[in-house]
Amino acid sequence: MSNEHAIYVRGLRKSYDGFEAVKGIDFEVQPGEVFGLLGPNGAGKTTTVEILEGLRPRSAGEVKVLEFDPQLQTRRLKDRIGVALQATNLPDKITVREAMDLFAAFYTRTVSGEMLLKRLQLWDKKDAAYATLSGGQQQRLALALALINDPQLLFLDEPTTGLDPQVRLEIRDLIQELRAEKRTILITTHYIEEAERLCDRVAIIDAGQIIAIGSPRELAGEKRHPIRNRSATQPARPCGRPTAVAGSYSHYRKRRPSSSHDQLLPSGAHAR
Repeated sequence: MSNEHAIYVRGLRKSYDGFEAVKGIDFEVQPGEVFGLLGPNGAGKTTTVEILEGLRPRSAGEVKVLEFDPQLQTRRLKDRIGVALQATNLPDKITVREAMDLFAAFYTRTVSGEMLLKRLQLWDKKDAAYATLSGGQQQRLALALALINDPQLLFLDEPTTGLDPQVRLEIRDLIQELRAEKRTILITTHYIEEAERLCDRVAIIDAGQIIAIGSPRELAGEKRHPIRNRSATQPARPCGRPTAVAGSYSHYRKRRPSSSHDQLLPSGAHAR
């Protein structure tokens, strides 16, 4: 494996009681790259990412994240990654500032919580209880918590799912800012437009297999009218059944592969 890779995956498999959820996938993510896993619910995206984050053991294959084996070096890895879940469950009465201070205490290095809250337009809500925040504010707080340790690698699990179009646009703009900083980011999504707008490269995953991988332009082909011309405030179009997973990428034929927050914190740390 080359140390040039932020993420390196070869022959990754995961089975549950005889059911193979991930079927021997291969991919790499380069430092400073925004990489997307695009596919419908049940495709294997979440299982793959949870293995990369050190949340689940793999059944077979080789995985390296920032040169660490997530299964064997989980504690060291978690200190250097940030994770924003699709749904972040915090105590209803915890305030925004308390949540930031709590998460900051779990890591060996941190950045200014005040700076992050101001950047993410949450400073005015610093003393507000979590339960009083809107869905968009809760998602911005999830991003702030994921960035509090100045991570080398950021995992974003369907960061705009369930949000209204305007809030979705705001979250995408924030991710674009992180992209401009050359942060390494892995995004899971089932929105074709989101993958095309945010990602340098995309892997389309279906039924536990990667069926296509490349830049959005490469996957779209020269004949397709660009999705990016769609207004960002219009509702995004999710992937549907497996035959429509790739949307306008459907000309790709399926090919055989070549070969909760407590869990995300460093060992010994628990949110209360």
